[in-house]
Order: sequence, then C-alpha cells, then structure tokens
Amino acid sequence: MLSRAVHARPLQLRRGVAAAVLALGAAAAQAGAQVEEALADSVRTALSAAIADGAPPTPAFQAFDDRMAYLRWLGVMGDKLKRRKNSFEVRQEFLGTVWYESRRAGLDPALVLGLIEVESAFRRYAVSRVGARGYMQVMPFWARSIGNGDESSLFHMQTNLRFGCVILRHYLNREQGDLYLALGRYNGSRGRPEYPNAVFAARKRWQMPAQPARQQAQVEARNPSHD
Repeated sequence: MLSRAVHARPLQLRRGVAAAVLALGAAAAQAGAQVEEALADSVRTALSAAIADGAPPTPAFQAFDDRMAYLRWLGVMGDKLKRRKNSFEVRQEFLGTVWYESRRAGLDPALVLGLIEVESAFRRYAVSRVGARGYMQVMPFWARSIGNGDESSLFHMQTNLRFGCVILRHYLNREQGDLYLALGRYNGSRGRPEYPNAVFAARKRWQMPAQPARQQAQVEARNPSHD
C-alpha cells in the first residue's frame, strides 16, 4: 500500500495491538469527530486511489537550492520537535514523512504540523473519546470506507499521515478552498471557530522563520529572475 508499508503481520496480531492500546487508555486527544458521510462512487474511488498509491516518501529535487531548503526545514523543525521526540532518527523519519505526505496532498507542511499538534500533541497512539486514532486523529470509518478495513493500521505512522492529509485535502476541495470550513469539517465542528483558530495558531509555530536579508540576497543572486 505505502512505500514504507507495514511489514506483513497477521491481522489478528495487529488488532490485538490496537486493542491493547485502547485498553491501556492512550492519552486522550483533543479531537472532535469527523462525520461519516455518504461518498459518491467517483469520490470514493479517487480517495481510495490516493490512499493506495505506493510512491516512496523520498523527496526528489531538480534544483540544488530546493534540496538545501528542505534540509534547512528538517533542521529547524527537528529542533522544534526535540522536546516531543527525543530520538534524532525518529524526528527525521517523522518530519520527512510529514513533508512528503503534505506536499503530495498539496498542503502546507506547517499546517499539517499545526493540526497534529492540536489533534494529538504528536502522540502516535493517541485515541480520542470518540475513537479517532493516531497523529492526525483519523476516524476508523475511513479505514473501512476507503482503505483495506484494517482500523489498527491507523496507528502506523505513514498510513495515518497519508489518510489525514488525503482527508483534509478532500474537505478542502469540498469547501472550495475555504480552509476555515475544511478544518471545521475535519474536526466535526464545522462553523465553529475554536478548532480552526487553534490550528491556525499552531501553524504559526511551525512556519519557517524568514531568512536574514543577506542570505535572501545570496539566494536571489543564484536564482536571478528572467522577466
């Protein structure tokens, strides 16, 4: 399914792990409840295809400066994430996957990181009071609706991030680009300001700082405009 797909394990074992997590009472998340709605066959097919695409989460850059910007992003975001994830390798894998899945869905990585902060506080096994799971608090019905039906897979990092980004993009398309309403729909609180405002505030904390004027001038000198 995904490039870093879950290694083949008996379905019974995966369900057992999920059940254990739920039984242990994983830290309660602040998510609301995405509302299960009837999907047109064409929409369901498109979403299923977006979830199933197995492209690897390995960034490819045509320009050297783009690669350097990505590496700088990894460094800055990694420093911000230290207090939540101690391991350098874990931070790099998580951030690389967030960047890949965000860009793949046409979303701002800072927005996705802000949403994750609000939804789960970066807890992989977070479970909300209504059963939403993982980093992006995906409701189990999505696994049945557009996935393979294995709800426990929503605790797998890339699976959860892919579902979350694809679902947010779906809501954004449905709301004709209105991010405020799309976020409300994602949280199950459409029309109320608390959740979108919380995500917008968190997004600011994950935005890249502006480059110093000297560095920006150097970048522009290497990439002159051709008006």
